[in-house]
Amino acid sequence: MEEKVRVSKLLSELGLCSRREADSYIEQGLVTVDGEVVNELGVRAYRHQKIELQSGAKAQQASRITVILNKPVGYISHFDDEQEYQPAASLITPDNYFASPLDKGRNPRFNTKGLAPAGRLDIDSTGLLVLTQDGRIAKLLIGENSPIEKEYLVRVEGKLSFEDLDKLRHGLTLDDVVLKPAQVSWQNEDQLRFVLREGRKRQIRRMCEMVGLKVIGLKRVRIGRISLGPLPPGQWRFVRPEEQF
Repeated sequence: MEEKVRVSKLLSELGLCSRREADSYIEQGLVTVDGEVVNELGVRAYRHQKIELQSGAKAQQASRITVILNKPVGYISHFDDEQEYQPAASLITPDNYFASPLDKGRNPRFNTKGLAPAGRLDIDSTGLLVLTQDGRIAKLLIGENSPIEKEYLVRVEGKLSFEDLDKLRHGLTLDDVVLKPAQVSWQNEDQLRFVLREGRKRQIRRMCEMVGLKVIGLKRVRIGRISLGPLPPGQWRFVRPEEQF
């Protein structure tokens, strides 16, 4: 027999919101199951039932901000409980806003509460970092089965054989897990281009070490269909409604 599942989990699986957001919407009475409002946490439903968010929840989602930042070296992606390093989110200030005619009417002095990185870049890496208040975008970019490509330019030292280049593309194992196939090619004589569909801790650096290369510079230049473009280091811009990852 089919078992009932938490409605918050079903909403997350449908890509409508994160589970945490789902709980908030349920408490506010903004979720329906087969047209009936549910407002108790932990409520369950069958997968075949119609689960929907009401207009109030959709309005809250529309007001949530997503930005991209060109993270410089020396900043970490996430907050540091010991406050040893500066989090990248500390750069999201009006002074660091990269103004564009396409952002006409957007206010860089928005409320940054809940703005969190959707993915990581380690302290020694630079480039495109997404920060969002929208759980749907976070799940899309960093969910276990995320289909979104991430593109990196990686300066390296050392010699790379054709055999080892093939290993970078597919055949390496990290943390006892076989890595997904990657696109890896030479960008120029000392720089490789990586396109990945996963993001394990320090993955590219560790992959390079396994084939005898030393990474001396790593920059993320694209996530899905959004590129870093002319955004200067340390500055940020809004992701506009018409842009899709």
